[in-house]
Amino acid sequence: MPTSSMPLDGNPAYALRAAELRDVVPIVGLIRELAEFEKLTHLLQVTPEKLRPNLFGEKAVAEAMVAEVDGEVIAFALFFTNFSTFLAQPGLYLEDLYVQPAHRGAGVGEALLTRLARLAVDRGYGRFEWSVLDWNENAIRFYERMGATVLPDWRICRITGDALARFGA
Repeated sequence: MPTSSMPLDGNPAYALRAAELRDVVPIVGLIRELAEFEKLTHLLQVTPEKLRPNLFGEKAVAEAMVAEVDGEVIAFALFFTNFSTFLAQPGLYLEDLYVQPAHRGAGVGEALLTRLARLAVDRGYGRFEWSVLDWNENAIRFYERMGATVLPDWRICRITGDALARFGA
């Protein structure tokens, strides 16, 4: 993914680029900010050591894109490939997107989503999907303005931690 610079409402330009190994620590910091925003810090287990192999290791399972201003990472999008049995095609699943509050409203989130949509198209994927918390009305309106459909009939099912260990035993 090439780097691109875009205006940031009179502030210095921001650049979008594929995350690099040097971005792991800033991404972890942004993940912590996201967890605080979502009031989910009690679930947080991420560390640079745990994230690094999943983004850049021999068997990486996810990718990330970052936005930066003057060399400082101010936003990230972490995503991976999923698969649609109905379409018989892979898709791009956005796990998390976070823009620091001081940079919201300047087009950074939209630029990240647009870049990921382009990536999905370039890779021949049939879908670009993500989840949004039902209380995050600002995000829901933002996604709908961009053309996304919030699916009312679908719920996420999740098994994690001890429950996953018991279920998988």
